[in-house]
Amino acid sequence: MPTFNWVGKDKGGADKAGSISAANAEDAKAKLKDKGITVSRLRRKIAPPGGGKLDLRRYLAFLQPGVPTKSLVVFTRQFATMIDAGLPLVQALELLASQEPHKTFRAVISRVKEEVEAGSTFADALKSHPKVFDDLYVNLVAAGELGGVLDTILNRLASYIEKSMKLVAKVKGAMTYPIGMVIVAVLVIIVMLWKVIPVFQKMFSGFGGSALPGPTQFVVDLSAFVQHNFLWIALTIGGLVVGWKTFYGSQRGREIFDALILKMPFFGPLVRKTAVAKFTRTMGTMLASGVPILDALTVVSRSAGNKTIQHALELVREKISEGRTMAEPLAETKIFPHMVVQMIAVGESTGALDTMLTKIADFYDDEVDAAVSGLTSMLEPLMMVVLGGVLGGMMIAMYMPIFTMAGNIKG
Repeated sequence: MPTFNWVGKDKGGADKAGSISAANAEDAKAKLKDKGITVSRLRRKIAPPGGGKLDLRRYLAFLQPGVPTKSLVVFTRQFATMIDAGLPLVQALELLASQEPHKTFRAVISRVKEEVEAGSTFADALKSHPKVFDDLYVNLVAAGELGGVLDTILNRLASYIEKSMKLVAKVKGAMTYPIGMVIVAVLVIIVMLWKVIPVFQKMFSGFGGSALPGPTQFVVDLSAFVQHNFLWIALTIGGLVVGWKTFYGSQRGREIFDALILKMPFFGPLVRKTAVAKFTRTMGTMLASGVPILDALTVVSRSAGNKTIQHALELVREKISEGRTMAEPLAETKIFPHMVVQMIAVGESTGALDTMLTKIADFYDDEVDAAVSGLTSMLEPLMMVVLGGVLGGMMIAMYMPIFTMAGNIKG
């Protein structure tokens, strides 16, 4: 039988708290009422690992597939519509869970419904599923519950997630082409060195002991090295991958890489513009929803995606807590463009900071579009030249002895 933690008052008005075993929340409230307790808060207690029945959905959640962003957007939109129509919270969650096609997300929604039934607030219930509902989502829902505008907040959240999803898709689209080209080039080169070059080598050895041209000899020697040391090459590549993950996974390594990528040509400006768009969109959404500026900056800094920008936003939060405006410390970080800082200063002075941040986000969404288009148009011919040069050079090196022999025969 589940256990419920409760807070309430006795008949004399004194504050009381404790736990009680009951079949469900209604049964727990009825038992407490019989004891003269007026319940103000009731929440189901989750058994710890090793005690009682193991909740595999909670403790083995890492084995489950993630929830697609599109499913989260649809859930948020539909939930907002149901709340706006006056449907009770628990009933709306039950309906959404029953029609959710994604198995993992359906289980999460059902769990949230159970926790709400047990006396949790909607925001607290969402907070227990951080892999699905991040800090931004939970904070905005908490603000919506507190202000009685949950449907409005959920619609804003859905719009924010949709726009963030498009922004991420743009950046991923810019990176997909060069990464795909590099992978194809590496695979083609390995196949040529492993299978194609040895065929040419056998053919050349059948022509006699004449010396091969320098480029041809280099490619032949490279092919022999790859064939004789393939295991060591694979182990070296694997070691480099593990080393990179270890370096990037460390605090110091992540800070070094994130600082370097902001200074890289071509990619640095794109990362910076993406960070500005994400920061202003998130900050504008939270301020418009009534979240305090310091709480909003805490959430925004955690979701920055770049350690350098995260540290800058943490510094801004610290300065604001000391009584300064947002624009001044933002300018001191030297990360955010001067135009962004000036527009934020105007928004603060006019009392319309949330509106100004949204306008900046819209502008930088277009800037990211332009940067992605420019980067793609530059990388496409560059990758073709590099790929064509490497593969074409290898083929020319292989045909050079044949051209030489043909010239000798003609002479």
